Order: sequence, then C-alpha cells, then structure tokens
Amino acid sequence: MGLDGASRPIVLVVEDNSLVRIVIADFLETAGFVVIQAVDGAAALVILASGAEFNILFTDVQMPGPIDGAGVAMLMREQRPDMPIVVTSGHGVPSPLPAGGRFVAKPYDNRKVVTLLTDLLAA
Repeated sequence: MGLDGASRPIVLVVEDNSLVRIVIADFLETAGFVVIQAVDGAAALVILASGAEFNILFTDVQMPGPIDGAGVAMLMREQRPDMPIVVTSGHGVPSPLPAGGRFVAKPYDNRKVVTLLTDLLAA
C-alpha cells in the first residue's frame, strides 16, 4: 500500500499519553495514513481481536494495565508475522524486541516516524 491516494495505509497507534497519541496520529493522517488509535495495551488487544485491518503497528512500550506495548508487539508478531512493527520508548530499547521490529527513541521527530513507516511498508 502506498501513500499515492490509490490506497491509504492503516497504522495502529498504541500510546497511553493522550497528547503524544493525538499529535502523532494527526501527523500521520496529514501524511496520508489512516490511523486507528488505542489508549493502552488492553485496547489494542480489543482491536486485534476485532479483526480490524491495519498494515503496521506503532506502539509505546511502557503502559499501565495487564499488557504493555512490548507485549502487544510480541503478540502481533505471533499473530501477523509479516506485519511491520515499530516500538517507541523514552526508557531505552525493550528487550526482547520482536523479530524484525524497529525501535524509535522518544522524543521522536514526527517526520522521521512517517519516513520510517513509509519505508517499512514499501519493503
């Protein structure tokens, strides 16, 4: 899927900080993505269980609740092994990082996130 208007890629953004989530979601939508937002890992699991279609996962690592972003990323890798996964944190690279997963340190440059997601989808 490209950003050429013919088909818009869909990204699941999982972030418990509402300001961070809204800002990156708005930036991604402006760049041509469709964004599904989850407020935490538990909400992401509901979206996964619903069968919602999306092309890439962008998740924070540290989140409250029964499952954090690292857990969501690992579950995603099991359920959808070919899906690109990008995890972000202000506390260093999580261990383990899902196979093939990419890491972006916080605070991140929104433009670089768009470029990374676009590149991963084009690969």
